[in-house]
Amino acid sequence: MDLNSASTVVLQVLTQATSQDTAVLKPAEEQLKQWETQPGFYSVLLNIFTNHTLDINVRWLAVLYFKNGIDRYWRRVAPHALSEEEKSTLRAGLITNFNEPINQIATQIAVLIAKVARLDCPRQWPELIPTLIESVKVQDDLRQHRALLTFYHVTKTLASKRLSADRKLFYDLASGIYSFACSLWNHHTDTFLQQVSSGNEAAVLSSLERTLLSLKVLRKLTVNGVVEPHKNMEVMGFLHGIFERLKQFLECSRSIGTDNVCRDRLEKTIILFTKVLLDFLDQHPFSFTPLIQRSLEFSVSYVFTEVGEGVTFERFIVQCMNLIKMIVKNYAYKPSKNFEDSNPATLEAHKIKMAFFTYPTLTEICRRLVSHYFLLTEEELTMWEEDPEGFTAEETGGDSWKYSLRPCTEVLFIDIFHEYNQTLTPVLLEMMQTLQGPTNVEDMNALLIKDAVYNAVGLAAYELFDSVDFDQWFKNQLLPELQVIHNRYKPLRRRVIWLIGQWISVKFKSDLRPMLYEAICNLLQDQDLVVRIETATTLKLTVDDFEFRTDQFLPYLETMFTLLFQLLQQVTECDTKMHVLHVLSCVIERVNVQIRPYVGCLVQYLPLLWKQSEEHNMLRCAILTTLIHLVQGLGADSKNLYPFLLPVIQLSTDVSQPPHVYLLEDGLELWLVTLENSPCITPELLRIFQNMSPLLELSSESVRTCFKIINGYIFLSSTEFLQTYAVGLCQSFCELLKEITTDGQVQVLKVVENALKVNPVLGPQMFQPILPCIFRGIIEGERYPVVMSTYLGVMGRVLLQNTSFFSSLLNEMAHKFNQEMDQLLGNMIEMWVDRMDNITQPERRKLSALALLSLLPSDNSVIQDKFCGIINISVEGLHDVMTEDPETGTYKDCMLMSHLEEPKVTEDEEPPTEQDKRKKMLALKDPVHTVSLQQFVYEKLKAQQELLGEQGFQSLMETVDTEVVTQLQEFLQGF
Repeated sequence: MDLNSASTVVLQVLTQATSQDTAVLKPAEEQLKQWETQPGFYSVLLNIFTNHTLDINVRWLAVLYFKNGIDRYWRRVAPHALSEEEKSTLRAGLITNFNEPINQIATQIAVLIAKVARLDCPRQWPELIPTLIESVKVQDDLRQHRALLTFYHVTKTLASKRLSADRKLFYDLASGIYSFACSLWNHHTDTFLQQVSSGNEAAVLSSLERTLLSLKVLRKLTVNGVVEPHKNMEVMGFLHGIFERLKQFLECSRSIGTDNVCRDRLEKTIILFTKVLLDFLDQHPFSFTPLIQRSLEFSVSYVFTEVGEGVTFERFIVQCMNLIKMIVKNYAYKPSKNFEDSNPATLEAHKIKMAFFTYPTLTEICRRLVSHYFLLTEEELTMWEEDPEGFTAEETGGDSWKYSLRPCTEVLFIDIFHEYNQTLTPVLLEMMQTLQGPTNVEDMNALLIKDAVYNAVGLAAYELFDSVDFDQWFKNQLLPELQVIHNRYKPLRRRVIWLIGQWISVKFKSDLRPMLYEAICNLLQDQDLVVRIETATTLKLTVDDFEFRTDQFLPYLETMFTLLFQLLQQVTECDTKMHVLHVLSCVIERVNVQIRPYVGCLVQYLPLLWKQSEEHNMLRCAILTTLIHLVQGLGADSKNLYPFLLPVIQLSTDVSQPPHVYLLEDGLELWLVTLENSPCITPELLRIFQNMSPLLELSSESVRTCFKIINGYIFLSSTEFLQTYAVGLCQSFCELLKEITTDGQVQVLKVVENALKVNPVLGPQMFQPILPCIFRGIIEGERYPVVMSTYLGVMGRVLLQNTSFFSSLLNEMAHKFNQEMDQLLGNMIEMWVDRMDNITQPERRKLSALALLSLLPSDNSVIQDKFCGIINISVEGLHDVMTEDPETGTYKDCMLMSHLEEPKVTEDEEPPTEQDKRKKMLALKDPVHTVSLQQFVYEKLKAQQELLGEQGFQSLMETVDTEVVTQLQEFLQGF
């Protein structure tokens, strides 16, 4: 691409690509895509985005195309890679001038220079760092800032490389520029501190911006660029100096307004100081040891004493708390139980920690956390009133402890209490003791203090196990507080029911559960929505607890379910509806079939909720989970839900529909439980299987559930299902068997095995294309035992239950192997006998014995030649299945199921599904469970004897080992 002639054309197309008119935009994008691989294109882009007279949007687009081109075509091995000559020209052009006037474009240029540096620096681009260092020294403000911005992005990118050779290069780079980076940072920092009092906001902001960028560079060099930082005087000097700098910057906040750009930049710089310490502690815990004392003193003084008043802000407090937490919890600072086995560096750090965390210090931290930081703020109380659902969402907000003050304070309290529980338990117990009895509803401060202390008792539940008689406290103190219905008491009602939820799995006597359920029923009718939502959460924790007893819960089930349903209807936020649905699901899951009388209202409401949640896929996931538990609870009655249920399954499992990305996993689980609980097949249920073929192409955990679904259809209605879908399914299986794992092969083969078990006549016909592969696998001695075991299970079914099909298959395979049928049969029997130990399941071992015995009686010389092996397998099978009756001394087949016995279901067991019943009925027709192996062996041997005569039979028996014959005779006593 000629630069002179091409620049105008490329500029024109880039201008068209910024158009809002798609008719102009699309062709331009296509043209730019074609040019991406043209030599010279990126040189043209460089000329365009460095020409400050051109339109900003065009220059912006040119930068983006250049940046994307680096990702795709800069590496030497990339298809259509840029030539070395062009790359050399581009590298030189990128660092000629650092004078980009537009901030956003300057940032993009810095990022793309860093991308090139990641691939080329220092080997192909040795001049980059020296050029940057020279450029940050210039007096021109713009050039200095842009060079510093680029210096930061280059340092950040090179620091992120993880290969050992790259790390070594970065160590070398850091050692060469660390002194310069320190002096640069000190210079800009001192300049800023001098200018703060000048009142010149523009100058203050400019120097502060440079301070921030140079500190960012230093952070990367310090954390990632030094091998043993504690041995580097300059590094440790910088780190020790951070605390004094932090004090200076915090004091500056007094003279900078609270609502301007300077304030924002100042706070970002203060936070960056703390990030340097946190990152260094994370990456170099032992090198941090000399900083432990100073870090703790600094953080505790600013967060837990009056020193921080007027200068601290929320994010800074969070960072200080995180620093304390990381020191307290740091595994590197925890000595072994046997002190002598500990690392000396660990002992030194531990000694510093113990010296700092004295009784007065710990007591003050604990009291300040509870009485100051745990208190509900005015903002939180206002939010409670104006947006109750938003308030509950904030309170339960996931992994937010690193960034938000309340969860951060709670995590710090938990960690410190766990580490120093012997010291802090009496302190918290004393705080509890002062709060006995009811609190005056007019004293809001007292109510909030009690709320905070109860919060602490809940968070420290596991540590207080031996120190608090929670059962007595529940009866004498907490239960009465739940009965105070005054509106101003609602923070305590909510906190007490939360507190009980924290203790329920720690220490709560089973006998007290009915009292708690009574309280929950009352609180689910509370006038305050936040209290009701918190109560629902505690209910979930209660039913999830391993000491949950259904008999205690059932008297309250109808009331609770009705009230939870009303709560579900009342709340409006997607997250809250999901939460309440989850509670409902847990209740349904625990009480199972007992839920049936009460679900009518929910069943009627879910279709409406599903329709309303069309744009909220996570809420739809919660609905799917609820439906799963509903279907399990309703059992066969779930058929009444099909008008709603089946379209939901259809949508959730259709990979051509965008929502399947979110809904597929739960949709498949719902499909499976629907099949398992279906009393009979319906046309609509059969039709959904059209979704299956593309699902089998997914390489994910979902495929395992898909196989369970296929088996579910086979157990439910094998004839209709196989006649409708077996051909397509067989094609999918043949493709799958070529490329899936051993486990995947077994899943496919189990489907075939189940089809043959359920339908011995139709099954082999429908899966006929797969059976030759199985036969070949047996003959050739499949090397994976689990696959061979399944092969023999499938072939055993064909041989035992469909002899005519086996004969035609043997004939077909004889032609393929170019062997006589008898010879091939002999080879198969020999391999079967040889690989019998691959079969570990008793059912399959018995099946193998029955299948091979079914070849008798026979005058076929090949079968007689393998007679010894057949008898060996039969005796092995007898050992597997025969148990001795101690009273009569006779043997019986333990796998026989002579009549249908419905086992009694205990309270803890789930009742059998419709599929369980189908499997039980199938077992009653299965030769493995209806034919006595002992009887079968006797009859086959008797028939063989009659066929050959006594002498011929005796000659045959002589081929069997005498020990095996003796064992056989013992098993056949009485015949």
